Amino acid sequence: MKVRLLITSLFFSLINQANANVSRLNEGVVVKGNLPFSEAVKLNKTLYLSGQVGLVPATQKLIVGGISAESRQTMENISEVLTAHGYKLNDVVKCTVFLSNMKDSPSFNNVYKEYFKPEQLPARSTVAVNGLVMDAKVEVECFAAK
Repeated sequence: MKVRLLITSLFFSLINQANANVSRLNEGVVVKGNLPFSEAVKLNKTLYLSGQVGLVPATQKLIVGGISAESRQTMENISEVLTAHGYKLNDVVKCTVFLSNMKDSPSFNNVYKEYFKPEQLPARSTVAVNGLVMDAKVEVECFAAK
């Protein structure tokens, strides 16, 4: 019984320590307004970015021009959020790409490769989805670590 109590106490102590190092960041770098999620969450030295689409910060509207334009704006938005929180694109360790049409994958990849050095490509998953916010063609979420 004492061992169980000790293990339970240690477990909750570790959870509290982890929660003490969590920062929810809402600088409004890209999306302005009161949203039901954080722009990014920092846990220790890892930054978790919410998904980004090709939203133009100045207009709060999706960029026009198709998948390449959306991909470029999405990556620029990611770069801006990273910079606002003291990170760079070369700190990105994982991305998840959501495409509304997998046929757009080659066009997305052409833009994506412009943002990462070949030897510093993050791990990545690409998923086809039925729809994205604002009718976007692409959404990307990333994790960065120092």
